Amino acid sequence: MRIFTRLTILLLCFIVSNLSAQNINPNLLSKQWKAQWVTVPNEPNNGYGVYHFRKSVDLPTKPARFVIHVSADNRYKLYVNDKLVSMGPARGDTYYWNYETIDIAPYLEGGKNTVAALVWNDGDTRPEAQISERTAFILQGDTEKEEILNTNKTWKGIRNKAYAPLTGVGYSTYYVAGPGEMLDMHETIKDWTANSFNDGQWLQAQKIDNGNPKGIANAFGWMLVPSPIPQMELKTQRLASLRKSKGFTAPAGFPASKTAVTIPANTTASMLLDQSFLTNAYLTLNMSGGHKAGISFTYCESPMVNVGNTYQMVKPNRNDVDGYKFVGRKDSITADGSANQSFTTLAFRTFRYILVNITTKDQPLIIDDIYGTYTGFPFKLNAKIQTGNPETQQIMDIGWRTARLCAVETYFDCPYYEQLQYVGDGRIQAMVSYYNTGDDRLARNALNLIDHSRIAEGITLSRHPSYSPQIISTFSLWYISMLHDYWMYRNDPKFVKDKLDGVRQVLAFFSKYQQADGSLKDLPYWKFVDWINKNSSDKKGWDFGQSPKDGNGNSAILDMQLLWTYQQAAEMEAQLGLPVYAQQYRAKAAQLKQTIQNKYWVAGKGLYADTKDKDTYSQHANTLAILSGVSTGANANALGKKLESDASLVESTIYFKYYVHQAMVKGGLGDDYMSWLDIWRNNIKMGLTTWAEISDLEHNRSDCHAWGASPNIEFFRTVLGIDSYAPGFSKIKIEPHLGKMENASGEMPHPNGTVAVNYAKTGAKWNISINLPVKTDGVLVWKGKSYYLKGGRNTLII
Repeated sequence: MRIFTRLTILLLCFIVSNLSAQNINPNLLSKQWKAQWVTVPNEPNNGYGVYHFRKSVDLPTKPARFVIHVSADNRYKLYVNDKLVSMGPARGDTYYWNYETIDIAPYLEGGKNTVAALVWNDGDTRPEAQISERTAFILQGDTEKEEILNTNKTWKGIRNKAYAPLTGVGYSTYYVAGPGEMLDMHETIKDWTANSFNDGQWLQAQKIDNGNPKGIANAFGWMLVPSPIPQMELKTQRLASLRKSKGFTAPAGFPASKTAVTIPANTTASMLLDQSFLTNAYLTLNMSGGHKAGISFTYCESPMVNVGNTYQMVKPNRNDVDGYKFVGRKDSITADGSANQSFTTLAFRTFRYILVNITTKDQPLIIDDIYGTYTGFPFKLNAKIQTGNPETQQIMDIGWRTARLCAVETYFDCPYYEQLQYVGDGRIQAMVSYYNTGDDRLARNALNLIDHSRIAEGITLSRHPSYSPQIISTFSLWYISMLHDYWMYRNDPKFVKDKLDGVRQVLAFFSKYQQADGSLKDLPYWKFVDWINKNSSDKKGWDFGQSPKDGNGNSAILDMQLLWTYQQAAEMEAQLGLPVYAQQYRAKAAQLKQTIQNKYWVAGKGLYADTKDKDTYSQHANTLAILSGVSTGANANALGKKLESDASLVESTIYFKYYVHQAMVKGGLGDDYMSWLDIWRNNIKMGLTTWAEISDLEHNRSDCHAWGASPNIEFFRTVLGIDSYAPGFSKIKIEPHLGKMENASGEMPHPNGTVAVNYAKTGAKWNISINLPVKTDGVLVWKGKSYYLKGGRNTLII
C-alpha cells in the first residue's frame, strides 16, 4: 500500500481543489457521460471487497491543465504517478451522488503517466452513513483532450484478496462507523500505483453503465452531481508518547519522532500509544521483516473500567492508564517478512490511545515508523477572544477541536461511534462554523442533505445520509430553526427561499396532529428532546430522551417548540415567501401561545409544567417558554432565575444547555454566563480533550459530541455580545455581558469582513472600541441604552 508522504499531503492541501460547477464542461452537467461506471469482472456486486484500477497513457508534453471528474461506490483514493490526488466521493445519496473535480496537470509529465484508483466496498459492514448501489468506479475527462482517461474497457482492475473486514468494538453499544481491516501482507499488491508496475495479469474492466448526471432521462442509479464541498485536509500528526510497553525496549523519542523499534523474534509485545488528545487520523505503519508476525491496533477514545452493556461502561479520568482496559475498533495485520512493508488504513480512525499488540515468529519485526495523518473539513479558525482568564481559551480550544472532529464530509454527531449527521446536533455545529470560521459550505451542504431526506409525509429524516431511515419528529422542527439561523447569519436569501416549500411540508405534517386548541396530540415517531441529567431529582415521564406527556398525549415542550418554529417560519415567509403562509403561521402561533399559557402555567410555582397534569417540571419546558416568547419581560427574568437556581427542575444535559443559556440571557441574566460552565469544567477535570456526549462523564459513551461546543458560540454572542440584528447579518447588534470582567476583547468573521470589539474599564468608565465591516452598521446596547454604530471604527467612553 502507498503511504501518505509529506509531499502528497502538501499537494493535496494546497494544489488540489474542487472546481465549481461553473468551471465544469456544461455538457457533463446535462448529457450522458462517455465514461462508464466499471467494476472488476466476476466479483460480487455488493459484498465486501477492496479493488485496484489503473490505466497508463502517453502524453507528448506536460499539460498546463488536465481536468477530470471522479467518483466511486463506496469510496476511492485516486493516485496520479504514485501521488495521492483525491479522496471521496463526498457522502450523499443516490439521488445526489457526488463526484470530485480535479486538475491533475501538476502531477502529469511528458511521456508515460499512470492513473490508479483504490476502490473499496464495505458491503454489509459499511458505515450507516454510507449509501450504496454496488461496487463501481468512474472517471470522466472534462474535455475531449482529457477523455483519454475515461473509464471503459481500456482500464484494468483486480481485487486485493489480502483484505477482510474486522467488525465490532469489543463491547455492546450502538456502533455504526464501519469495520476495521484484516490485512495479510503476503497477499497484498505492492507498488501498484507506480508507472513501472506490470498489470499484465489484471482483468479488463467491466462496464456497468454510462455516467448519468442528475436530471437526464437515463439518470437512475447514481445521479451524478458536482461535489459541493472541498477536499478534506490532510496533515501529518505524530503520536505524542509511549505510555506503556512490554516485550521490547523502546528507543528515546519514540513515537514522537521517526525512530526504528525492533520487536525480537518469538516475542509477545505490546505498547500503548497516546496522542495526548482525541483525533481523526489515518494510521500508517511502515515495517520490515517479522515474517508471519501479527500486529493489531485497538483505537480508543478512553481507558475503561469494565466492558459490558452500553449503559454499564465506566470511564476513569481520561489521562489515567494504569489498571484500565483498552477496547475498541481494531485493525489487524500479518507481516510478510519483506523490507519496506507499509499499511495505511482505508478510512480514518478516531482515537486518543492506540493499543498495539504484536506477536512475532522466528524473525524479528522492525517498526520503521508509525504515525497518523489528521483529516477533517478544511475549516480555518478566524475568531479569537481574550478575557485575561486562561480557562476561557482552554474551553475555546477544546470546543474548536470537538467541532473539527465532528466535521468531515458532513457534520457528525460523533466521529467514533456513528459519523451520522443529525439535525439537532447540526444546528449547533453550523452556528459554531458561522461564529468561528465564517465558512458556511458544510452548513449549506447539511441543509441540502436534510432537505433531500424529506419523506412523503412531509417531515425530514432525523439524520442524512443514512441507509436506514430514522425519524425524530422534533428534529424536523430544528431543521427549520437551522434554516432560520442560516437566513439570519449568512447573506444567501435565494438559498433560503428555495427551501421554503420544504418548510411548509414539515409544518403541514405537524398541523395534522394539532387539536382544536393548537396543542399537539399523539405526535408520531421518536420525539427526542434531551437525554436529561441523571442527577435530576424528578425524572418522571422522561422516556428515552422524550419529554413527559399526559394521558391525551400532550406535551408542553413539544407545543413550545412548535410555537417557536411557527414564529421563525412566519418571519422567513414574510420576507422571502408567500404572505398567506406568514399570516397562517402567525395565527397558529398566536393560538398556540395562548393555549400553552392556559394549559401549562402554574402560578403558585411560577413555572410551566411539562404536561397539563402539572406533576413534573423541567428546565426544558421553561427554557422554551422564554425562547418562544410565552414568557417575556419581568416574567422571563423570574423564570430565568429559576432556570439558574431551582434544583427541583429536571436538568438538561450539555446539549440542551445551548437553549437553556440562551433563555437565561434573554431573561436578563447574561452577566452570569461564565458561572454556568461547570459541565465543561468537569469535562476538563476528567481529562477530556473534546466535549462528551452527555453530562455523566463516567458512564458516557461518546467522548466527542460537537453539540456541546456551544461556548464557542456564546463567548462571542453572549460575552462579547456580537449578534445578527437583521437577515443576512446585514445589521449587527453588540450587547456584551461581561460579568465581573474589566477587560475583554475579540473578533469574529462576518459575511462582509470582521467584527472586532474591545472593552476596557478605567475607574468608573468603560473605553469601548468596536470595528464593524465597511458599509455594515449596527447598534451597541449598553445597560439598557442604545448607541448607533457605523461601519468601520467606533470609539465610545461610557
